Amino acid sequence: MENTRAGCQTRPVRRSPVATGVALAAAAAVAFGVATPIVAWAGRAVGPLSTAALLYLGAALTALVLQLAVRRHEAAVRRSDAPRLIAIAIAGGALAPALLAWGLQHAGPTAGALLLNLEAVFTVLLARALFHEPIGRRVAVAVACMAAGGAALALDAARGGGVGWLGVLAVAGATAAWALDNALTRPLAERDPFQVILVKGVLGASLTAIVAIARGEPLPPLDRAAVLVGCGATGYGASLYLYLLAQRRIGAGRTGSVFALAPFLGAALAWSLGDRHAGGFAIGATALFAAGVVLHVGERHGHRHVHRPVEHEHMHRHDDGHHTHAHDPPFLGEHAHPHRHEQLEHDHEHAPDVHHSHEHA
Repeated sequence: MENTRAGCQTRPVRRSPVATGVALAAAAAVAFGVATPIVAWAGRAVGPLSTAALLYLGAALTALVLQLAVRRHEAAVRRSDAPRLIAIAIAGGALAPALLAWGLQHAGPTAGALLLNLEAVFTVLLARALFHEPIGRRVAVAVACMAAGGAALALDAARGGGVGWLGVLAVAGATAAWALDNALTRPLAERDPFQVILVKGVLGASLTAIVAIARGEPLPPLDRAAVLVGCGATGYGASLYLYLLAQRRIGAGRTGSVFALAPFLGAALAWSLGDRHAGGFAIGATALFAAGVVLHVGERHGHRHVHRPVEHEHMHRHDDGHHTHAHDPPFLGEHAHPHRHEQLEHDHEHAPDVHHSHEHA
């Protein structure tokens, strides 16, 4: 709505999708980062597959409760999404948390939490390869810093001897699996996030529980099981919900970059709880990871670009400069329905969201 005062018209300031997406990704990072050292503590003497099953059971329960409590007319998950959801459940719902649970027990919660920054590196590379999201000089330097940080932590673990380096490799493998999960999830970011989390949680919990039973993993004590389910509810369920909302606004790569704040929170909490296993290289790794996060978050992207005609369905607003179709009567706020975009050419700062997946030289 426009207001007129002293003969001048003023338009309301549009909410920045980049700023909103960064805030959502940061909130997701907080939820996940705080849960990581708690998972390391609660998962002691609990099999990695049992741990993963309890985590995603918590995520599924969160999605179910929120879906009943929050009624949003989102684009529903479709049958054609089934193969992608199964792949996501295997990579991110079964393999990644099992590797993380085992790796945290051998690498230590502080080093393990810091290693989770590698997820941002793998996510940026996969987003570039699969969705052609741009990687400028700033992002390239950030990725190099984070990769160097991961190498520093690997050297730190190798100096300690034992199986610490295997724990590092396991956590690194978990980040690669979650990066694949992030890339596979990107096309589903426009679907109802509660449905996506519920399906992923149920499939992930079922797969890991079946394998855990087949391997004869012991049942965890009730108190540890409750803590792991709680961590799954916040660090995997609520966090994934916020992550999906961020992805639809700023794309897979930048969301993964901002999400790299999570390991610092997890490492700080682990350190405050008494974990002192990380050595001197961990300090250098922390500096490298911090530099990578700062470079990622400060990256800006804008140029003249063309939107080709397209018809799709997703949650949208009519004050974002891209959705100009009419409603009778007019509709305010966010809503979802099939709609068509005509060709449009303009110049503004943007992120690689669903409307800005164009090629770059």
